[in-house]
Amino acid sequence: MVKKKELGKGIRALLNNIEESNEEKNEVVKKLSSHIELLDIDHIEINPYQPRKEFDNEQLKELAESIKTYGIIQAITVRDLKDGKFQLISGERRYRASIIAGLKQIPAYIRIADDNLMLEMALVENIQRENLNALEVAISYQRLIGEFDFTHEQLSERVGKKRATISNYIRLLKLPPLIQTSLKNEEISMGHARALLSIDDLALQLKLFKQTKEGDISVRTLENIIQKYKVQTPQNNKAKKDEIHPEISKMQRRISEKIGFKALIKRSTSGKGEIKIPFNSDNDLNSIIDALLD
Repeated sequence: MVKKKELGKGIRALLNNIEESNEEKNEVVKKLSSHIELLDIDHIEINPYQPRKEFDNEQLKELAESIKTYGIIQAITVRDLKDGKFQLISGERRYRASIIAGLKQIPAYIRIADDNLMLEMALVENIQRENLNALEVAISYQRLIGEFDFTHEQLSERVGKKRATISNYIRLLKLPPLIQTSLKNEEISMGHARALLSIDDLALQLKLFKQTKEGDISVRTLENIIQKYKVQTPQNNKAKKDEIHPEISKMQRRISEKIGFKALIKRSTSGKGEIKIPFNSDNDLNSIIDALLD
């Protein structure tokens, strides 16, 4: 009877004794990483570090209907706050939809993590599993780099993405707020945003953004329009002979798309020249080298 009573304490009994030894603690963590508990929904609170702040009500309702029919297919992940309270690490869409569906309990993985580890886990898991838009992914990458001092290489290992891909996302945060908002609302795609990033002139950037949004312009069409502007408007009133040849321009664009950074090709009539790839930090340099050697 004593043994049965002890087992009845469940996860909390394990959590209360994790300080007994490192070996026991490691065993507890191992169990918690795969064990699922049914938790009362009203004992779970929202994770304040969740990168996603807005949820589509119609999609939540659709998910709620699916939950009513099929139940929860993927458990949420929570952190134990003691006293029977838990905090979300990931799975907020499922949590919100379960409330709409009228569930009283929800299956959950319970993990042990301090606030910093919880934030890292939440950001990484959401990047990998949730349908975040491009801007939310960019913000999550930037937070991981800024708050944990990760290099692009370390972040690449954690999220399973190439360094060049991570750099492409983070560069989206250099766009004006108006364009970022449109990207967040999925009014334009990441392809559109990357094309607009190649424009240094803010007025022209916003002008083409407006044309893209109002005219439902494709990414390829936008890239062609941008290239025409660059050819028709030589910088510093240079002579027409200094205008970029269409083939050279095409090569520049292909290199830029591959490495995620602006590439400049200078070539004389004799065939001599150079390729320039400006960068602002060691992380940028590492990303460029990684992309070139890929």
